[in-house]
Amino acid sequence: MTPKDPTSSPRRAVILLSGGLDSTLAARMIADQGIELHALHFTSPFCTCSRGGDSNGAGCHSQAQVVAVEMGIPIKTIVKGQDYVDVIRNPSHGRGTGMNPCIDCRIYTFRTAKTYMASIGASFLVTGEVIGQRPMSQRADSIHFIEKHSGCRDIVLRPLSAHHFEPTLPEREGWVDREKLLGITGRSRKEQIALAEDLGVVDYPCPAGGCLLADKTFAIKVRDLFDHSDDVTMADLNLLKVGRHFRLADGRKVVVSQNKETNRRLESLCAAMQERSPFPTVYYSQGCPGPSVAIFGTKWEPEPMALLAKIYSRYTKPDTASPFLVRIVSPGEPRDILVPRDDDFSEVQDGMLCK
Repeated sequence: MTPKDPTSSPRRAVILLSGGLDSTLAARMIADQGIELHALHFTSPFCTCSRGGDSNGAGCHSQAQVVAVEMGIPIKTIVKGQDYVDVIRNPSHGRGTGMNPCIDCRIYTFRTAKTYMASIGASFLVTGEVIGQRPMSQRADSIHFIEKHSGCRDIVLRPLSAHHFEPTLPEREGWVDREKLLGITGRSRKEQIALAEDLGVVDYPCPAGGCLLADKTFAIKVRDLFDHSDDVTMADLNLLKVGRHFRLADGRKVVVSQNKETNRRLESLCAAMQERSPFPTVYYSQGCPGPSVAIFGTKWEPEPMALLAKIYSRYTKPDTASPFLVRIVSPGEPRDILVPRDDDFSEVQDGMLCK
């Protein structure tokens, strides 16, 4: 049992607010019992919710802000940074089917939330978790394990599934009326959708969110990155969401954009990496529709013309005459080169990640 902090307020709690349906309902249920809520929202490049955003976690952040404002709840956003990269690389408690460290991720979140609780004098933590909803982190045994290892035993209240757990500290102390809590289980969202109608919660995103790290295709690119670099940053992981990725036999990494939008995105992300070593060299088409290309190697070398010829012959608009006019935008001053045609793409194709 977690002892009560004499400096904390029994009527103040931290709500882990993702902006999704479950955490929104949990917030409404506890706020309606007169609890002063403070929202804590975590964001990362791996959130698959794109509502109101650009698939970079911005949709989740935007919706969490909307919910907090509508309910009059102060909200603090925490961006998962380099410390979270270490969690992904070396999870202490295993992974799911991809590169998703679900148990360690939840421990990380709870530990951070507990620190925030102490800073504002809150007495307990509220989440929208539903037992049996997620296969790793929301089983009964996993829930107890996470509470134990995060130091949050007995202070985590799950309003949607409370009746499947022993009464927590806020319930036993009478700060929250247990009879007004629920016993939802499983992956179906039918009960939550019905509850949303009853509570007047009408503007919410898709009921079930997700994490790119659990995606098996994305996981291939994450695993490849860790296998070839000891100094992975969140920027490196963010780049994995853009374009086609290749790992060549000589160890070089190549990223080829897919359209005008990803051209600009790739160029922007690589521009922010120019202080890195090795840094990416970026090429983009001049005067004709074609991809932007980023090449990462052990050092910068003169133009890898043979490689560029294969890539631009494959991905430039078919009726474009060669040689292709291509601009080098990094490193150093921009300059133009002429790239010949070479339709033999097999060597590059063999290195494609996520075929």
